[in-house]
Amino acid sequence: MASTWITRRPRKNGGFSFRVMYRLGGHETAPRYAGAFSTKREATTRKAWVAGELAAMRVPDISILAEHVAAPTLREKAAEWQASRKDVRESTRIHHRTVLGRVLPTLGARPYDTITADDVQDLVNTLEAKGKARASIRKSVTVLAMVLDYARVRPNPARDPNVKLPNEEPEIVQPPHADHVEAVAWLLPADYLLGLLVLDATGARIGELEGARIGDFDELEKRWLVRPEISKTRRARWVELPADLFEVVVARLPAREDRDPEAPLFPIRSTDRLRMAIGRACRDAGVPSWSPHDLRHRRISLLHHQGVSWAEIGAHVGQRNLSVTADTYTHVLMDYRELDRAKLLERVRVGQTPGQTPWVENGSLAATF
Repeated sequence: MASTWITRRPRKNGGFSFRVMYRLGGHETAPRYAGAFSTKREATTRKAWVAGELAAMRVPDISILAEHVAAPTLREKAAEWQASRKDVRESTRIHHRTVLGRVLPTLGARPYDTITADDVQDLVNTLEAKGKARASIRKSVTVLAMVLDYARVRPNPARDPNVKLPNEEPEIVQPPHADHVEAVAWLLPADYLLGLLVLDATGARIGELEGARIGDFDELEKRWLVRPEISKTRRARWVELPADLFEVVVARLPAREDRDPEAPLFPIRSTDRLRMAIGRACRDAGVPSWSPHDLRHRRISLLHHQGVSWAEIGAHVGQRNLSVTADTYTHVLMDYRELDRAKLLERVRVGQTPGQTPWVENGSLAATF
């Protein structure tokens, strides 16, 4: 017959503890433990509960009486997830911190295992109300999904098909005309101008330009190495410089015995500074705004127009997915003219102070030399 009782056991530091025990049957069944208490009153309460469970022909489940421990908050889990990402480069870490800065003010204080698809939709609506672009909202939901995947939340509410992003017309990239690039180029300081010309001629990514070091430069072959840790595709490749650009790059380097292999090859200072300089020059030149990355679109479109195969274009610019190269980076240009690099490079050679250059009647720039 089932039974329950209380035993008293001495403690090492004095006093007694009261243990509640029970059996599911007669003396032939093993006694089971139902908890220990510092007072007999608490033990008696537990004994009464066990007796009630036995009377109802249920096996007492002590675990349901354990104090509930709240799950960590999303903010705490996000910090764990960020610390675990040993496989990403510093630029990706910065991106994650930036994106979480949009997510955590809304959901950071919530226990991570209580977040629902409705909460994720509320986050989307909140970010939309703050005027965030669809791309920014999509990245926020994606990083939230990665944090919840790390926390083993199944199903993941951030991946719920009922979570809808705001509707937004896709951005149409229109690479700048040669005249527009030249108008901006004449207003840039020599260091930024050289960076612009290298981007236009090679189709390299701006991060690859910033990450290039003097030790990566191969003077014999007129090229520089994009190291795997710099390349977006994690694949090393060589970027060849046209002869005129190569001569200017070499001329601006220190004497060989004074060169630091870790010094920047192109003195653009940072990608942000080059972007801001180009943005200001677009404004001052009165041309539509364009970014350094638009020069990559322009170069790929020019290579395609010149009859270069997709495989060669992909190898040239470091594009892994050739369908993306064809569908995203190739455009019908309003003009397929190459920049007049000879005049622009002369400005780099002499370090001319940038200034407004006179226009001729048809809108092109007049010669200044």
